[in-house]
Amino acid sequence: MDNGNSLKIKNGFTLWFTGLSGAGKTTITDIVEKQLRHEQVPIEVLDGDVVRTNLSKGLGFSREDRDTNVLRIGFVADLLTRNGVGVIVSAISPYKEARDEVRRNVGDFVEVFVDAPVEVCADRDVKGLYAKAYSGEIPEFTGVSDPYEAPAAPELHLHTDQEEAEESAQRVIEKLVELDYLERVQETSRA
Repeated sequence: MDNGNSLKIKNGFTLWFTGLSGAGKTTITDIVEKQLRHEQVPIEVLDGDVVRTNLSKGLGFSREDRDTNVLRIGFVADLLTRNGVGVIVSAISPYKEARDEVRRNVGDFVEVFVDAPVEVCADRDVKGLYAKAYSGEIPEFTGVSDPYEAPAAPELHLHTDQEEAEESAQRVIEKLVELDYLERVQETSRA
């Protein structure tokens, strides 16, 4: 890091990125992960799509199935967090009740609302999912035909339509320092 400082983990934590598809969760996750790995902070990433493929295979997109997926991600995050690992979760996690349950279970939980208007998310969509959702090809698509319950009081609210991804990522790192999960340590040079 700048000024001869480096980052050190003080406590395990779960950094939970929630927001619409295309809001920037994965992009910001990648930047934060890269920086923390560079600083040798023990970190694991749980991406909602990857977990759905490997741990929650067979689940659909009903509210019950989405909540089950979120709670499974939360279970794994809790195991890692209580063993001193920093966990980054990148998952739409559309329902407040499931996110709140994960918060209660994990304890060391930092909710980050990655926010962008649905029109911006649709413009960013390289997979064409929004177009399919608008045409009715994809039923139960969050933000189009299925609700997204935005966090009322996240620890951090990022407006990705108003700031660059690197700026958002830096705000995340600063929030982890402010909340005392990470600390800056002065590097000493040997002469």
